[in-house]
Amino acid sequence: MASAAYCCFLLLHFRQGAGDFGWAIHAGQRLLAGQDPYDTPLEQYPLTAAFFALPFVRLRPEVAGALFYGVSSALLAFGLTRHGYHRLFVFLAYPYWGGLLAVQWSTLIFASAFFPLLLPATMAKPQLGLPVALTRLSRRGILACVAVALLTLVALPRWPLLCLALWRYRDKDAWFLVLTAMMPQRWFFDAFILWLIPKSRREILFTAGMSWGAGVWRWYHIPHSFVEVGRFTVLFIYLPMLAVILFRQFSREES
Repeated sequence: MASAAYCCFLLLHFRQGAGDFGWAIHAGQRLLAGQDPYDTPLEQYPLTAAFFALPFVRLRPEVAGALFYGVSSALLAFGLTRHGYHRLFVFLAYPYWGGLLAVQWSTLIFASAFFPLLLPATMAKPQLGLPVALTRLSRRGILACVAVALLTLVALPRWPLLCLALWRYRDKDAWFLVLTAMMPQRWFFDAFILWLIPKSRREILFTAGMSWGAGVWRWYHIPHSFVEVGRFTVLFIYLPMLAVILFRQFSREES
């Protein structure tokens, strides 16, 4: 309660709205309205973040952000006390207070390490959540993550298209593609690491050729946002890589 009250005071004082949590609130509002949750420039959170914002979408932004951070703090405190009250001293760390000022996800993701049913919180901000999820896996945690993922598919079936790569889950390139897609990227050159995936001459030439679709588009058009960059990166780089992974098995069978 104290964290929520102080967070609300800071948000009002600095006129920050819901802080960083505002992106999730916006996506949640658009989702409820049946509209595109990615209509805002710089929106970088996966659809899973919107589901955590749904209980707060009707509230004033400052109140929503404060309650989110207050609940996150309460869950973290409850989890920490399992290992002794001395663990509560982690709240003295500067990153906690920095997160309070901006209403960040790190506190809730920290808390998810103690509660398997809260593990889906790691899916809201994968670049922070992935290390927690991979080192705290349990049957209940996995089931909870699958349940949330299925809910997002019901709400917007087309959003996690690249996860189709995991159809070839025995291929480490499939995991590499999905993990890379989960990481925040700013420009076309960030995707160059994906050329670890194609191995044969045909695969390399196909993906290299397709990538120039993004290059030609960039030559004649200045992107207005990173969202535009992301769309064309997916279209001309990620989807060809997905095709390589999905059809690789057929090529092997033919040969």
